[in-house]
Amino acid sequence: MLDRDLVLPHTIARRAEADPGRVCIQEVDGRTFTYGELHEAVLTWADALRRLGVGSEDTVATMFPNTADSFLAWLACGWLRAFEVPINTMYRGRMLEYILTNSRARTLVFAEEYLPQLADVAGALEHAERVVVPDLSGEPPDLPFPVLGPGDFLAGAAPAADLEGPAHHDVCCIIYTSGTTGPAKGVLMPWAELYTGFLGAVPEDSLVPEGAYYSALPTFHVGGKISVYLAAVRNARVVLREKFSLTEFWDDVHRYGCTTTGLIGMMAQLLLTLPARPDDADNPLHRIQTGPLFPEVDEFERRFGLDVFTGYGMTEIGAPTFMTSAQRRDWRSCGLVRPGYELRIVDEYDEEVPVGEVGELIVRTAEPWLLNSGYFANPEATARSWRNGWFHTGDGFRRDEEGFYYFVDRLKDAMRKKGENISSLEVEGYVREHPAVLEVAAVAAPSDFGHGEDEVKVVVVPAPGAELDPAELVAFLEPRMPRFMLPRFVEVVSELPKTQTQRIRKVELRTETLNERTWDRERGRDLTAEEAAGASG
Repeated sequence: MLDRDLVLPHTIARRAEADPGRVCIQEVDGRTFTYGELHEAVLTWADALRRLGVGSEDTVATMFPNTADSFLAWLACGWLRAFEVPINTMYRGRMLEYILTNSRARTLVFAEEYLPQLADVAGALEHAERVVVPDLSGEPPDLPFPVLGPGDFLAGAAPAADLEGPAHHDVCCIIYTSGTTGPAKGVLMPWAELYTGFLGAVPEDSLVPEGAYYSALPTFHVGGKISVYLAAVRNARVVLREKFSLTEFWDDVHRYGCTTTGLIGMMAQLLLTLPARPDDADNPLHRIQTGPLFPEVDEFERRFGLDVFTGYGMTEIGAPTFMTSAQRRDWRSCGLVRPGYELRIVDEYDEEVPVGEVGELIVRTAEPWLLNSGYFANPEATARSWRNGWFHTGDGFRRDEEGFYYFVDRLKDAMRKKGENISSLEVEGYVREHPAVLEVAAVAAPSDFGHGEDEVKVVVVPAPGAELDPAELVAFLEPRMPRFMLPRFVEVVSELPKTQTQRIRKVELRTETLNERTWDRERGRDLTAEEAAGASG
């Protein structure tokens, strides 16, 4: 059972009492909150939300950039034992309407910059009764429910002193999956999962009281939320930047004395594209958590003088695998199983597959509340995922003889050609080894053989300053990869469509798989409009 003091709102309360003047949150070029100031502000927000009728198990939808206000809203909901529903700030239109409706939120708390997105869907919302805008400075849009600025919201509010606060088994938030592989589902995440599942995968010496965690990951996902949690548990501080900036990253690290950070794998890989400097390794960072790893990870560690650790995780299960640089045998692996977690790789009947073979990863834990509590208002999806006492991840995995786990693919992203299953991730790994390739996404394309058969298409982004010829890329790949995996189609683009957490939106790449920009290995040239339309049809 998780110690109550380690549930984040109580951890901050304890820090505020013991050392109220210690800095907890620093916004880049913005505000600073000590532990004392943060705790007082959170309890004031909790009182203000309570005055609006928010109580235990009510849902409160929020939309904020990566700023202190996002933590004030989240933690205030936590004290009330309400369910915060943080929404991806890129969502608009039908997707935003869906989440606001599906979450049944009566109270919305939005940053002013996102009010136009709300205005576009406000008339279709079934449950919304009010929106709080804590940074409102101008005239609000005309909405079918009240808009409360900071004066209205905080009028008469004072730090609540009578709240019991959350227990480890309470839901800390409802995070909607990104929707890259299907309709978004609201994951009910207990406080114990957030602490043990994610913070437990960060080595103790990664952040000490004198250090700082640099966070440029959005707070509507776990990667952003754990930043202040890690800082509070380690009695340190977190430095917030609204969005990751390649050109500002190292300036921020030096300016604020950041000692550790978490980055999406592509963010770390992009740092390698910066011009090399003699003092690259002269920086305060000593450890980075990133995933997935990339072929140049050893070069990355040497150049910047730091240590990289990784693991596999998802919103529903925390991070059940972990790997330090000392344990690393192969950059493709996501590590070994963590104590307290039990993993199996199974077939469609939940029977274990032999070592080395690919199957679906399923998970359970020795202690309760370390995995998700289901999907909000979606018992069918909950039942499908929680079968036979195990949570089914939907991810294809294999395990080697030494016990190292390898993520192979989202099961839906696998392709099949001439009787062979093809992992898009494996294809992408080979393509990424080409020196002129910065990013790649592999997707299934229509096959001449019809239903049940796929052709492999890769969509690639060239490295800065590099030119990429599709024919030369295929010639590079031909001796390196199995013939059945060799891409037939190649499209070179300037950028890939992504979510705000830098996940590639393959669903967009599949909407127009073949086009006039697609090079065909069989023809040795780009497709014509008629050929592309005929193949797609």
